[in-house]
Amino acid sequence: MRETSGELDELQALLDASLSRSTTHLRSIVTERTLTAEQLTQVLAGMCTLALSTVTAKGEPRISGVDGHFLHGKWHFGTARNAAKARHLAARPAAGAAHMRGEDLGVFTHGTVEILNPEDGEPAADWPDLLAYFKDFYGDDAFDWDDDVVFYRLHPHWMTVYAPDFAKLTAT
Repeated sequence: MRETSGELDELQALLDASLSRSTTHLRSIVTERTLTAEQLTQVLAGMCTLALSTVTAKGEPRISGVDGHFLHGKWHFGTARNAAKARHLAARPAAGAAHMRGEDLGVFTHGTVEILNPEDGEPAADWPDLLAYFKDFYGDDAFDWDDDVVFYRLHPHWMTVYAPDFAKLTAT
């Protein structure tokens, strides 16, 4: 868990607000089967495969997989700089992401991406720390970190979690 108490408070407020403004149908499924922000950060340790949704210039949805890392209460992910999803996100930064583990966990997020290491321009202020995390996770020589990959942070405006059994998710 890398979240500060302030980040946990912010995440909890987002989870609560998202659920409160969701449909009656969704609330009937998720209420009593969700996690707190602190529990969520415990469950989302390491790399979590995400189904990432972007939109083409024609407004057509596209979905693809990315390695998701839940750090400081937000999803972080990367892709090749020349990938279709990178072009989509550069032009239209709205995105949706889902992480699912069978019927045991579903984390659904909608928001806007921030490019952490743009080709031209200043990287995010915390990029050196994030880069160190990614290099530690993938290996120092896994990529040409400057030219091959672009990393994003998904700033959520809506997020909900379905998890009927927290103990099952944390059992070793």
